[in-house]
Formats: sequence, C-alpha cells, structure tokens
Amino acid sequence: MSADLDFALALADEADALSLPRFRAVDLRVETKPDLTPVTDADRAVERALRERIARERPSDTVLGEEEGDEGGDVRWIVDPIDGTKNFSRGIPVWATLIALERDGVIVCGVASAPALGHRWWAARGEGAYRDGERVEVSKIARLEEATVSFSRSGLDDPRTIALALAAWHAQPFSDFWAHLLVAEGGVDAAAEHVMSIWDNAVLQVIVEEAGGRFTDLAGNARIDGGSAVSTNGLLHDDVLARLTA
Repeated sequence: MSADLDFALALADEADALSLPRFRAVDLRVETKPDLTPVTDADRAVERALRERIARERPSDTVLGEEEGDEGGDVRWIVDPIDGTKNFSRGIPVWATLIALERDGVIVCGVASAPALGHRWWAARGEGAYRDGERVEVSKIARLEEATVSFSRSGLDDPRTIALALAAWHAQPFSDFWAHLLVAEGGVDAAAEHVMSIWDNAVLQVIVEEAGGRFTDLAGNARIDGGSAVSTNGLLHDDVLARLTA
C-alpha cells in the first residue's frame, strides 16, 4: 500500500471517530448554508480536524474542502467531510466521508468511508479498488436492457433520465456517493448525477476507474470538475451518455 493511501485511510479513521458519534445525536446542530444546502456541526468538525492533521503531518500539501474552500497547490487533498448531509441530519445511514489526493491534476488515491453502513471503499492508481479489504470490479453487463441503473433527484427534470430508467432492466435511485460505488463493485451497471462538485467526484473517479469502469461528466470528459458525473462498467458508457444527451 502506498504511503499516500495509508495516510488517506488514517484520515478516514479520524473522520469516522468524529462523525459516527454525532449521527442521530439528539443535540446535532443543523444549519442552512447560503446555497440552501444543510451543514451540521459534524461536517465542520470533520473537515477542521482533517485540515489540521494534514497541515501537521503533510505541511507541503494543501486542502480543498466543501466547508472551508480551496488552498490551491499542486498536491491537494480533496475532502467532503460528510457526503449525504441530508441523510445524516435525518438519521439515514447513507452518508460518507470522501477523501482523495490530487497530484498535478491527477487523482492518485481516495477513500470513501461510510461507518453507519459499515463499509469503506478505497483505491490507488495501479493498485485496484477495494471494499472492506476485498477487491471489487465492475459488472460485465453489455446491454442496457439487462442493466441496473441509478439516477439522482437532480436529473428528474430531464425526460431523458426517465427514458433511460425505463429502458433499463432495473432502475433504483441510490443516494449520493453510494450509486457510483455500487457501480465499482458490480451491483449497479450505470449511475448518473446531473449536479456534482469536485469534492463529490474526486474519490469516485479513482475508485470506479480502478475497478475497471469509466467515470466522466455528462459531456463525456474524464474530469472531476465538469459539474456532473456518469459512472458505468465501461461497456454501457457510450450508450448511457448518448441517451442522456441526445
């Protein structure tokens, strides 16, 4: 295991130790940010702790986090302290801390830790993708009519999303990060999100790709800053993109 991935896993341990005790806490504090999305005291505590540890142990590295912004730099940790804050704030266990490392514009490793689900996914370039220590791979489904697809609320206003779901063998809107990680482990064959941020996409890209899949934005570009996300087993990618953009 690379030193970078080992450190990312240690950061995830620290995040879990802070977030899990706040999940379903009776005194959880929930506020509304200017963009009308919720933020909890756990979101802020996790990001602050990870920033402080990175500054202490990796002083030359910088951080881009959802709650405290971007420090810039060529070696940058990208952090979503709690992806799925709406779930977290309502006691739904589908949420995770997302931690990825970018070097010179390339995501080299990442960890998605979902302690309330009891699972953790990780990957490093050239080392494969894993869930709870077991290697995962995407499915071999090659036809949409035989595929399971996931879509998000952000795509419900687009009739092409509904048409894609109806054309698939099975459609299920899995929440936030989980849909794309289910693609990585082969349970879902394609997942699409019309609205995504860098801190959402960074870790998903490396895990899906290391599992043998493809991860792009809706325009088909393999980037994390395109504002959207489509992950597939690779075999379905062109078909899914065509249906969503036709």
